[in-house]
Amino acid sequence: MYTNLFNIVLLSFFLSLGSGKLYAQDIIKKNTAIPASKQTDSTKKTVSTAQNPLLTTKKENDTIKKDTVLAKKPFLDGKVKYKAEKYAKIDQKKKLITLYDNAELYYQDIELKSGIIVMDYEKNEVYAGRIKDSTGKYTQFPNFKQGANVIEPDSIRFNFKTKKALIWNSRSEQGEFRIKAAVTKKENDSVYFLKGARFTTSKDIDNPEYYFQTNKVKFIPGKKVVTGLTNMVIANVPTPIALPFAFFPMSKETSISGLILPSYNDSNQRGFSLQNLGYYFALSDNYDLTVLGDYYTNGSYGMRFESSYAKRYNFRGNVNVRFENLITSERGYPDYLKQNIYNIQWSHSKDSKSSPNSSFSASVNLGSSKYFKQSINQVNIGSNLNNTLSSSVSYSKTFNSVPQVRMSLTATHSQNTQTEEINMTLPTLQLSVDRIYPFVGKDGLKKGFFKNINLQYNLNGRNSIVTTDSLFFKPQMFRDAKIGFQHSIPLSTNFKIFKYFSASTAVNYEEIWYTKTIEKSYDTDQSKVVDKIVNGFDAFRTYSFSSSVGTTIYGTFNFGQDKRIKSIRHVMRPSVSYGYTPSFEKYYDTYSSDASGRMDKQYSRFENGIFGAPGLNNSQNIGFDLSNTFEAKVTDRDSTKTEPKKIMLLNNLNLSTSYNLNADGVTTLALAPVRVSGGTQLFENKMNVNFGATLDPYAIDNSGKRINKFNIDNGGSLFRMTSSNMTINYSLSSSGKEDKNKEKNTQSQRNGGREDDLFGTNKDLGDTRKSQFNDEDSDVVDKISEFFNSKLPWDMTFAYSLSYGNNNRENKIIGNSIMISANADITPKWKAGVSTGYDFVQNGVTFTQLRFERDLLSWRMDFNWSPFGNNANWGFFIGIKSGVLSDIKWDKRSVINR
Repeated sequence: MYTNLFNIVLLSFFLSLGSGKLYAQDIIKKNTAIPASKQTDSTKKTVSTAQNPLLTTKKENDTIKKDTVLAKKPFLDGKVKYKAEKYAKIDQKKKLITLYDNAELYYQDIELKSGIIVMDYEKNEVYAGRIKDSTGKYTQFPNFKQGANVIEPDSIRFNFKTKKALIWNSRSEQGEFRIKAAVTKKENDSVYFLKGARFTTSKDIDNPEYYFQTNKVKFIPGKKVVTGLTNMVIANVPTPIALPFAFFPMSKETSISGLILPSYNDSNQRGFSLQNLGYYFALSDNYDLTVLGDYYTNGSYGMRFESSYAKRYNFRGNVNVRFENLITSERGYPDYLKQNIYNIQWSHSKDSKSSPNSSFSASVNLGSSKYFKQSINQVNIGSNLNNTLSSSVSYSKTFNSVPQVRMSLTATHSQNTQTEEINMTLPTLQLSVDRIYPFVGKDGLKKGFFKNINLQYNLNGRNSIVTTDSLFFKPQMFRDAKIGFQHSIPLSTNFKIFKYFSASTAVNYEEIWYTKTIEKSYDTDQSKVVDKIVNGFDAFRTYSFSSSVGTTIYGTFNFGQDKRIKSIRHVMRPSVSYGYTPSFEKYYDTYSSDASGRMDKQYSRFENGIFGAPGLNNSQNIGFDLSNTFEAKVTDRDSTKTEPKKIMLLNNLNLSTSYNLNADGVTTLALAPVRVSGGTQLFENKMNVNFGATLDPYAIDNSGKRINKFNIDNGGSLFRMTSSNMTINYSLSSSGKEDKNKEKNTQSQRNGGREDDLFGTNKDLGDTRKSQFNDEDSDVVDKISEFFNSKLPWDMTFAYSLSYGNNNRENKIIGNSIMISANADITPKWKAGVSTGYDFVQNGVTFTQLRFERDLLSWRMDFNWSPFGNNANWGFFIGIKSGVLSDIKWDKRSVINR
């Protein structure tokens, strides 16, 4: 039990000094006593007594100060608490307190636990050591904790007053470092001197797989370690790797600035190289900067600037700017080529709690279309299959007015890396006013046709740019921009018909503003029709009417309670819609299509606008749409379950088409093709299957043009399948569940790819922070008995895509490919993975990557090989996992450009 040691020590001290206190009292009485013969005089002459200092009270106080023995100031500045399991013995003669078996002592910020603790409260020292158990084995090693520093030695001697200590066989952890020293001298709270020390990042400090051996160490906790001659030891075998001195920073900060060592590489096109040489700048707690560079001996080079920033409870993000100057072959040769490629990535997210009524986000990935296909840096190899780069930067704000107003500004970018076409909006302005119900009564009920009438106001302003790589951010790109504003006021209502049918009707008014229009005319010099751009404000106004009616039909097919499939539930949601748009012929003009001068063609000056042009002809369409879902009730395999299990057969099966009431049978046909689409999930939602098809009821002529004749009347089937597609995605693992420790391929996503590793990983082998398998390290004990009994994890991702085309009687498979990614732990320490695929149309293997990894406890060994393609490469890496010693590595790479 805990005891107040300070009270015990103080009490024993006063008891030992009891005679001294009595002697002091005698002195006080002797010096203050007055002889009897002089008492009367002194009594009478009370005023004159002040003149005699020996007889005054002040003199009496001075006598006490000079002659008495003052009580010693206690050496402890705070309370001491202690306990022990077997006994706590106090020896007043030797001034010792002995605690034995599971002893604990607490004083200020010091916590000491040990088998035995001996405290000398006269010398202000405490000693702690191990004790032996019944078998003679040492147990209950001391555990000394002061603040955040923890030391686990064989024994320790500590002085409370000077804060100095001697520690034998100490074991301590400082960040990722584990330090063991034969003798440690604690000079004060911030400086330690170590003799016969070893330090490592291994988890087993007493039997590490590697360590650094040194005889002299100056150790400042939380800041640095400075050593003398240091030798690296692997498996208890000294290596020739030695340093005359070493400095290891151990800041308590999350990161510190430092040099990033490069990796060696070679290419048969560009020669030898150093990649990822750079420097990390820890600029502040809120942002940092990494500068990296690559250099090849043929003159090619690359630069990368990466920065992450964050402000707690406000926002976070990162910026990557990458530039490469590529040189192929040598100057003077016909295949000599020099080009610059770049890529800019920016992501930003705002904490919604910082400002609930506004938000700002960014996801930017733009640059050269060929960047990921031609990049010399190995980390981009897994992204060379990306066909699209896209970006979005948006700001939104909600105004809490009545009615509520929402406003957003968005800049978007979409880039096709095959055609090198770029579509941008800089920016898009959207503003909407919340619905207004002008005919709702005081009760607030919106029931019926009249009370449900509502209107809105929407504004859509857009600055649209279509350009190419070669014109990106050049003056012509901005000259070709199209600017427009779309104002719309929809007036709508909804109501019930015959209780089971839901109906809606709407009238929509639109007004379009443009800053540019066109004027068509025949140019006799060029002998063709040319479009003249007319700058200036112009506008047109349209209106339309629409209505729809739909219902929901439920059907159940029962097969019997004794059947495996007990019932199937079918839900249908049919709907019919009607839309009418009148003719806006007044916005059309005529022009001559040849030199005759006859105005034989019609056009609208708004037809090149981003929101289109008003319709020339009346438009009346009836639309048909039918959505279906199928669900089954089956007997649960778990015999303890009494209720049947529900499984989804088809998540959706949709059919849609339309009929044009104004079709003339020549230029336009009445029936639109029927679009069929559906999807389902199988194997406990692990497999996603999606399919679709387009069915055309009309036949085509020899040129492939649709004619006003049904296909069945032309000797064919009821419908002519013009296209169809199917995709299957399947993910499974050894646990049968999603692997929560497996991280998403976030860098591949930012580059425009997939979040899985079907296209390979985007990890730099020289980065020791994470495994190329994107999972966390598992503490697996490497024992023979556990090797055969271990459940070795594995996961697999499967994707299949099939496309069929028959638009012009080609009747062929236009796409048929399969892709597989698999990762497995071959042993508790060996991991292997593969990403590959096959294109059955091109008859070739798609991008293939082989991955191998060996867990060497504190070390990691990686091998990555892409044997096929234009950027075939391999890489090998072995190094220490810890970020503190990440520069202790060997990295070898080779690129075989084809």
